[in-house]
Amino acid sequence: MTTLTAPPRTAPPPIRRRTSSGSGKWRRRIPLLPALVFTIVVTQLPFVATIVISTLQWNVLKPGERHFVGLSNFKFVFTDERLRTAVLNTVVLTASVVLISVVLGLGLAMLLDRRFLGRGLARTMLIAPFLVMPVAAALLWKHALYNPDYGLLNGTLNALYRLFGAENGPTIDWVSTYPMPAVVLSLVWQWTPFMMLILLAGLQAQPGDVLEAARMDGASALQTFRHITLPHLRQYIELGVLLGTIYVVQTFDAVYTITQGGPGSQTTNLPYEIYLTMFRKYEYGQAAAAGVVVVLGSIVIATFALRTIASLFREEVSR
Repeated sequence: MTTLTAPPRTAPPPIRRRTSSGSGKWRRRIPLLPALVFTIVVTQLPFVATIVISTLQWNVLKPGERHFVGLSNFKFVFTDERLRTAVLNTVVLTASVVLISVVLGLGLAMLLDRRFLGRGLARTMLIAPFLVMPVAAALLWKHALYNPDYGLLNGTLNALYRLFGAENGPTIDWVSTYPMPAVVLSLVWQWTPFMMLILLAGLQAQPGDVLEAARMDGASALQTFRHITLPHLRQYIELGVLLGTIYVVQTFDAVYTITQGGPGSQTTNLPYEIYLTMFRKYEYGQAAAAGVVVVLGSIVIATFALRTIASLFREEVSR
C-alpha cells in the first residue's frame, strides 16, 4: 500500500523591485532643463551681478575711479540717514496698508459670504481695483481725486459747504498736506480686494456642521465669529499679511507717481530711495547694496509665507 506525500513547499521567488538607474532619472528630468536654465538666467545671474556690483565703488560720473570696496556699501546702507528714513517710511507704509486692507477685506469677505441678489456683480466690482495697473491707479488717485482744482475730494467738500449755505469750501492740496495718508489710501484701495479674496476663500472653507452646531447651542453671531470663525481664519489672515507685505514693501509706482518721495522725503520708501541713488546720485554700488538688502528681507518674509501656505495645504489634506 503506497502513501501519497505532498510535494515539499518551496519559497516563492523573491519579488524584484525595479530600481530606476541614474540614467533613467536624468532621462525624465531632461525636459525640465530648459525651464531650469531659463529661470537661472533670468533670476539668479542678475542677482549675482547685483552682488558683485554691491562690492564696488562705482559712480558713473567718475568712470576711472571704479574699484573694489568690499562691504563698505552695505555699511553705508545701514548708517546713511536718508536710507534709515526710507526704511522707517517703508515700515510705516507697509504696516498701514496691510493692516487696513486686512480689516476692510475681512469685512467685505463676511458680507460677500452671505447670499443676496446681485452677489456675483458685487464680487466683480469689488475685485476690479486689484486688476487696475499700479501706475494707472496712482494717476487716477492723484488727478481724479486729490487734485486741488478739479479733484473729486475737494469737489465733494465744496458741494457739502454750499449745501449748508457757504459759497465755497476750503481748497486742500491733499498730496502736499497729507502725503503719507494719500499714498496709503490709494494702496489700500488697490490691495483690499486681494485680502478679501483670500479671506473669502477661508470663510467658504469653514465646516458647515460646526457653524450649525454653534447655532443650535444658542451662540450669537459675535460669539460664533470670535470663537469659531476667527480661529479658523488665522492662517488665512497670516497668509494675506505675509503676501501683502512682500508686495507692498516693493511699492514704487504709487510713491513715484503721487508724491515723488516728498515733501521733504516724507514718503520716500526703500525702492524709491534706491531709484534716487541709482539715477540721481549715479552711485551704482550703493544702490546695488540697498537692493541686495531688500531682496534678502523679502526672501525671509517669503519663507514664512511659503510655510503658511504649506500648513494650509496640509490642513486641507487631513480633512
